[in-house]
Amino acid sequence: MEGGTVMEILITGSEGFVGKNLVAELRNRGYGDLYLYDKENSFEDLKKWTKDCEFVFHLAGINRPETEEEFMEGNADLTSQLTSLLEENNNQAPIMISSSIQAEKDNPYGKSKKAGEDYIFEYGKRNDVPVFVYRFSNLYGKWSKPNYNTVIATFCHNIAHGLPIQVNDPTVEITFQYIDDVVNELIDCLEGNGTQLDKFYHVAEKDTRTLGEVAQLIQDFKESRKTLQVPDMSDSFTKNLYSTYLSFLPEDDFSYKLKMNQDERGSFTEFLRSPDRGQVSINVSKPGITKGQHWHHSKNEKFLVVKGNGVIRFRKVGEEKVIEYSVSGKELEVVDIPTGYTHSIVNTGKEEMVTVMWVNEPFDPDNADTYYLEV
Repeated sequence: MEGGTVMEILITGSEGFVGKNLVAELRNRGYGDLYLYDKENSFEDLKKWTKDCEFVFHLAGINRPETEEEFMEGNADLTSQLTSLLEENNNQAPIMISSSIQAEKDNPYGKSKKAGEDYIFEYGKRNDVPVFVYRFSNLYGKWSKPNYNTVIATFCHNIAHGLPIQVNDPTVEITFQYIDDVVNELIDCLEGNGTQLDKFYHVAEKDTRTLGEVAQLIQDFKESRKTLQVPDMSDSFTKNLYSTYLSFLPEDDFSYKLKMNQDERGSFTEFLRSPDRGQVSINVSKPGITKGQHWHHSKNEKFLVVKGNGVIRFRKVGEEKVIEYSVSGKELEVVDIPTGYTHSIVNTGKEEMVTVMWVNEPFDPDNADTYYLEV
């Protein structure tokens, strides 16, 4: 937003999983006056900020305490303290609170979340203050913590680091919500467009998967460096899960080597594979080298020279006419390789020629659909 948005926003739990993502996106959208309250802050900070804040995101809470008493201290007592300060300061700022679907269950964590909800509803009714209670369900995404936030964070961390994972029941179904969807909903709430369902508010986007499916997907992500298989990005859960997995890669493991098939002519290296979107490869040709000299029945390709100079030649099978296209890395131009045409690519320059090649299907040695024939 041009010039930024002037609004004092108090965010408790600002260093937590949801808090960090929310703060980052609020700043992206021009919200600059953020009061960030976390474990390192003092009671005096909270007392001061509850005087003039205009909206409250109450995200602070305890997931994995050392004792059951800490559930109430971290989830219910802080909520009571926060509302008491707002009340003392006669501040009627709307307040959003992060709860959990566990609030419906009879366990220490659920009871503490339910108590926090009750505090907020009572506070809102007593002071005529808008309150927005969100019951989240197994959130996942970047900046989450293994063995704390969700099973996805634990699986991603362990698999990325070569550690074992434990799947007690692969058939159990879990409903997940992605952090970007959560943050977008919270900012919609701030701006008066929250999604309400009965007395609660909710994130509409959610995905239900079995634990076994999730574990297998993440294992496949790790193996994709060897198989070169691109995950199915048309499935939003797979796309978001892959983004989450990458955020857990060890800092010294961001890169991986590809197998270069080299000979005196240059090299050919497969880069990415997909069962429904084909294969991308990098072809390097030395000066004067001709590659190709073959045709296909159904397989089709796209060539893009990104470095050097060359000529791509075509001849329809059974005819004599030769068609030529000059290509150069100085002016990027994609050349389609039609079926039924034998074709070749020649490096006509004085340096190596680099060509990005796409083919509509991954190479299958048992069904190569490639027939030698000089142009």
